Amino acid sequence: MTTTEPGAPAASHITRVAAPEGVAPSPQYSHVVWGSGRFVAVSGQCALDERGGVVGVGDAAAQARQVFENLRRCLAAAGAGFDDVVKLTYFVTDTAHLPALRAARDEVLAPGRLPASSAVQVAGLVRPELLVEVEALAVVPEPDRA
Repeated sequence: MTTTEPGAPAASHITRVAAPEGVAPSPQYSHVVWGSGRFVAVSGQCALDERGGVVGVGDAAAQARQVFENLRRCLAAAGAGFDDVVKLTYFVTDTAHLPALRAARDEVLAPGRLPASSAVQVAGLVRPELLVEVEALAVVPEPDRA
């Protein structure tokens, strides 16, 4: 089943398959995503402000919102946006933080444009106050060579 949900226009350079034949569908991610163009890798982003201070100590929702804002800024630096994201990897210190990450993700991603995703529970992140980290892979169209 190739995807785009009703009302969500497809990015022409990206194809998403919500559920390949024989694989159970998930409303939380696409199982397979590929694109043609320039590859963009964004390092794991944590809830750090522009000065390196932790945003939302003890608050997974506040941290998740900051993480997605940092991802937005990093993607923009490469000429990309959330519509270009083909894979997100979530690192959480507790799986109880996943709903906060999904809520923040849903604020920036259209339902018909869900990337492939993985979630990993880790013992800790680079600083003990951090609860979540997310890295992204994106594909942007090649610039016109006219």
